[in-house]
Amino acid sequence: MLKEKLLEDLKLCMKEKNIVRKNVIQMVRAAILQVEKDKQIEVNDDQILEIVAKESKKRKDSLADYEKSGREDLITQIKEEINILAEYLPKPLTKEELEKIVISAIAETGATTIKDMGKVMKEVKQKVGTRADGKTINEIVKEKLA
Repeated sequence: MLKEKLLEDLKLCMKEKNIVRKNVIQMVRAAILQVEKDKQIEVNDDQILEIVAKESKKRKDSLADYEKSGREDLITQIKEEINILAEYLPKPLTKEELEKIVISAIAETGATTIKDMGKVMKEVKQKVGTRADGKTINEIVKEKLA
């Protein structure tokens, strides 16, 4: 289970004194605990993957701001954090694989115009989970429905 893997990795990086990795794993574990307490549930691996993907997205979004301000020290740290988080996520889909899924979702939902985009997006997100980000899916759906 992913939760145990995170704990083992945390112990290992504490022994190795890998501060950045330790901080990233602790942050993910804290986010997991927060969800468990808020919703009064025990999270499963899929929910953990969603949390990791959300944390990764936060960092990718903030990276652009750091690049504008020219903060090389923070840019390097954020990129390292993104790489660490990527280790826990499933391999992302290629654009070609994603296009095939979008085309099949359009056929399944009977979408014909851009007004049907919401239905297609929902269908695709259910199929791909955390293997593709919403922005990429959105671009491909727009392209196919235009």
